[in-house]
Amino acid sequence: MKTQLGKLEKLSPRQAWKHEASEFTPWLAQEENLGLLADALGLSDLSLVQTEYPIGDFSLDILCTDDQGEVIIENQLDSTDHKHLGQILTYAAGVDAKKVIWIADSFRPEHIAALEFLNHNTTSDLNFFAVEISLWKIGDSQMAPNFKVVVKPNDWSKTTRVNARAISESTPVKQLQLKFWTEWIQYMTDRKSFLKNQKPYPAHWSSLSAGRSGFNYTAIINTRSDYIGAEVYISHANSKALFGELYKEKKNIEEQLGFDMDWQELPNKHACRIIATKPDSPLSDESKWSEYFEWLRVTLEKLDKVFRPIIKAL
Repeated sequence: MKTQLGKLEKLSPRQAWKHEASEFTPWLAQEENLGLLADALGLSDLSLVQTEYPIGDFSLDILCTDDQGEVIIENQLDSTDHKHLGQILTYAAGVDAKKVIWIADSFRPEHIAALEFLNHNTTSDLNFFAVEISLWKIGDSQMAPNFKVVVKPNDWSKTTRVNARAISESTPVKQLQLKFWTEWIQYMTDRKSFLKNQKPYPAHWSSLSAGRSGFNYTAIINTRSDYIGAEVYISHANSKALFGELYKEKKNIEEQLGFDMDWQELPNKHACRIIATKPDSPLSDESKWSEYFEWLRVTLEKLDKVFRPIIKAL
């Protein structure tokens, strides 16, 4: 007996959402639907800040954050046009966005080329995505949304260009930092660490996701004072208040960690940090790098296990 199979039918998004602003944007802004979009894009999470976010005389459809900063989402239930291309650039500048997501029914080749051009010619911390939204059903089933990514940043290409520039133009210290983080990420991969690293860059720090926007773990190598460090970095809009809530748990947190931390509210800055350090750790001594890598891995994994549930509950 042959198995009876249904036929997938593609539908226009307008069959579910007649209006972008009053129907599609509120639907997409729901946590579960932002989660679907994040999964399609390969992002860790998208946290809603506001719909119809004002930027000058204009309104951005959706402003979100992820573990790297602001994310803008502009919706269009028709084929793309020049007006919306201009809008996403205006909005990106208005909030200093790290990621720009343009959602449409279909993308004209000229706009795909424009976004690919921007991905290729902008810095590594600014990324553009094009996503086609469609609806599908089988027979009399409910309509199901599908996000198809048609443009995304080429991380390998961007990182390669940034790192090549660093090698050719930067100071010996910057070149050593780049080498350190490149080997550190490989070390974490080889040991199958559950932590997610960013791409290696020539800097004194490397950021890792803490599972909530406005919070990061940071691995640090300080060449001036010759120490390495592992910290919880808080850059949330309510960073001072959230730091205060965490500080109330200081004794409990440090008992679970098994070591003390330096709690820095940084009153003259927006951000706060909670850091553990290992002194006498010069970057120039490459023979000790494996020791540094292991200390950073163990310490950061402890921070994640203790802080992550507390941070999520704030």
